[in-house]
Amino acid sequence: MRSGNDTWVSEFILMGLSSDRKIQAVLFVLFGVAYLLTLLGNGLIILLIGMDTRLHLPMYFFLCNLSAVDLCYTSSGVPQMLVHFLLEKKTISFTRCGTQLFFSLALGGTEFLLLAAMAYDRYVAVCNPLHYTALMSPRLCVVLAAVSWLVGLANSAIETAVTMRLPTCGHNVLNHVACETLALVRLACVDITLNQVVIVASSVVVLLVPCFLVSLSYTYIVAAILQIRSTQGRRKAFSTCASHLIVVSMSYGMALFTYMQPRSTASAEQDKVVVLFYAVVTPMLNPLIYSLRNKDVKAALSRVLMRSSAFK
Repeated sequence: MRSGNDTWVSEFILMGLSSDRKIQAVLFVLFGVAYLLTLLGNGLIILLIGMDTRLHLPMYFFLCNLSAVDLCYTSSGVPQMLVHFLLEKKTISFTRCGTQLFFSLALGGTEFLLLAAMAYDRYVAVCNPLHYTALMSPRLCVVLAAVSWLVGLANSAIETAVTMRLPTCGHNVLNHVACETLALVRLACVDITLNQVVIVASSVVVLLVPCFLVSLSYTYIVAAILQIRSTQGRRKAFSTCASHLIVVSMSYGMALFTYMQPRSTASAEQDKVVVLFYAVVTPMLNPLIYSLRNKDVKAALSRVLMRSSAFK
């Protein structure tokens, strides 16, 4: 125990999604398949971008970072969920819980910031195509990616620290599938005003500000596309942003729906759905969206397959 009077606990018990063994078996298969598809899809994108020099462009540099985030994000929670589907008692130690919380917050925040950086890249590509190479220099791309990662890590370190310091007075049953901020805060037996302030500040830094920047970028992008006279030109300009816009709509849409509603109407079950969406659904769909709608990625895959068959 962390304290002699059970103020802190040494482990948490996760209630998970269902106590029915048959349902858990079905969920194990579904989540297992989704996890394998996520590893395959994101791993393939990283491999293609690394191997094909034609994809060594700002857009694909950010996409590579996004795939790395998705790989790490899903791996921070899904393997544990899969193991828990096979166990009757779903426990996680205090240390592992804090570690899981840190990485999920850091990677989630980094993804939102990377999507904002990608929106700026698309803005430059559509609105300043003649100066694209000069504006989106390798140095700027590295800086934008580094800032995304560092802000995500710093934000997570603060939120994790103020969350894991909360005493629970011996209560250790989490109505969740993973260690998540709101679920942990609900167990607290002390004043949580500081935590509420930190959660709001965190939402502003890694959600509202990036969302505003994305909206601003696409406002200029849409205005620029509408000024293009030819239908083919407008279609080509929009196609450069379509995949990113779909991913942005999914990611920010779910987050805004969750955090902008009054906390009194939020429920533990809704929190579970949100976590599963970001841990399972989004990382699996992102590579599919980018690969299916991107001719360069499909062409790179064809070249790699042709090269590999030539060596046989």
